[in-house]
Amino acid sequence: MLHEYYVTVTAKLVPGLSLEDARDDVRALYAWQPLAIDDVVVAGAWRVQDRHGFSWWDSLIVAAAQVLDCDYLLTEDLQHNQSIDGVTIVDPFAPDAALPFS
Repeated sequence: MLHEYYVTVTAKLVPGLSLEDARDDVRALYAWQPLAIDDVVVAGAWRVQDRHGFSWWDSLIVAAAQVLDCDYLLTEDLQHNQSIDGVTIVDPFAPDAALPFS
């Protein structure tokens, strides 16, 4: 979900990154081979949205993390330390955030 990163660092953060720097970051992050949104991710997002009442955008992100069998999902948009079907939400900006993999 590199589009969320791009929007956050260019439009939400103050000061944010320049468009050029953000685009360079996104290009570099493609080396991680991010998951494409397909029918499996969409179906998972519908389940997350129905069960938890999340926005469509947040549901897609959670579903992608589930498809990839992630233990942790870094996001500032969901409840810190919440567990969603095996994926633990970590808000890296929370005062008590301890990144479990650092």
